[in-house]
Amino acid sequence: METNNHQTNDYSAILAQKYGEEGTPQRAKFNEEAYEFYTSQILLDARKEAKMTQSELADKLNVTKSYISKIEKGVITPSVATFYRIMNALGMKVEVVKPIL
Repeated sequence: METNNHQTNDYSAILAQKYGEEGTPQRAKFNEEAYEFYTSQILLDARKEAKMTQSELADKLNVTKSYISKIEKGVITPSVATFYRIMNALGMKVEVVKPIL
């Protein structure tokens, strides 16, 4: 793991250096992978907060435990519909809001 001794203030410059400038294919690939990881962590944290096992969640959704595991590991990314089904099964609500510009 890289450390910066708390001297870095411009993380966009670090991302640009490491993964390419915004708008490049390399940066788009990095962004996609980052969103996939973030989604998997949201679902993992939500399931644990609900005190539910992967098997219990899988049973509620009529899918396999393996499928839930793959989502949580970031191996596969659920469709938007499946994401909503998972969140609903965990008793959570997804809210889409328009950003204030």
